[in-house]
Amino acid sequence: MPIAHEFDYVKPASLEEAVAILAERPGAQVLAGGTDLVGWLRDEFVEPSVLVDIKGLDGLHGIEFADGILSIGSLTTFTELIESETVRSHAPLLYEMGRTVASTGIRNRATVVGNICSAVPCCDAGPVLLVYDAIVHATGIAGARTIPIREWFVGNKRTVLPPDEIVTGVTIRLPMCGHGAAYVKLGRYRGEDLAQASVAVVSLPGNAYRIAFGAVAATPVRAQRIEAVLEGRELDQSAVDAAKGLVPEETSPITDVRASQEYRELMLPIMLERGLRAAVARRDGEGPEYGTRFI
Repeated sequence: MPIAHEFDYVKPASLEEAVAILAERPGAQVLAGGTDLVGWLRDEFVEPSVLVDIKGLDGLHGIEFADGILSIGSLTTFTELIESETVRSHAPLLYEMGRTVASTGIRNRATVVGNICSAVPCCDAGPVLLVYDAIVHATGIAGARTIPIREWFVGNKRTVLPPDEIVTGVTIRLPMCGHGAAYVKLGRYRGEDLAQASVAVVSLPGNAYRIAFGAVAATPVRAQRIEAVLEGRELDQSAVDAAKGLVPEETSPITDVRASQEYRELMLPIMLERGLRAAVARRDGEGPEYGTRFI
């Protein structure tokens, strides 16, 4: 189906010009990778007055690590994330997640920041950034500000970002101590498929855990009840069972075209256990190589 809605197209020369256009033109939409936006235009889910193409703007690209903080520019693609030795060395969970995203062609265009700006419940970056307590950086006419990722998602395809601001990147303060992590994604097939369900796990020394789910609620969700019940506990079968028993309290899956509610409810405890065991093993210098699929 062709795109029937008419709109203007502009390609600003600077970030300042871009945010000025957003402030002056109600209904403006930012275009970066466009892998979600183009589909939404075709389906008439969005009808912008103007597309503001930011792909050529300086300062929004790249991955850096300094003083324990990993910075990811808003134009950084999933392919760049996967191929980054910095990511592989310091935050391999991002590498593991990135490998599961869609297809090679999509990963070459889709951006990590665009993934959370689209804010679909099944976005792959959402759970991973949640367990890393990422910070979103945005700029508007009033200047720059930061938004904790826990406050970012407010509903299906909805974030706290107002229409006159642009996300310039995300930062993650990585744990100073050694940690292990795992990303478990359930799909109908290997290839260009969205998650039926997902779980991200970080295991820290001292038996502290960070856990987040995707595709099983209106937004990606941090599993604080499960984290609390596991706090300080060795991951024996009793601890695993206690964590699995709390999954219904942390999630609210629905039936859609990708999976039934019942299937998601049955698979989530299995995915959580596999993610926990892999994260703990990796924390302890063992376990499967990052990039391994668990389902």
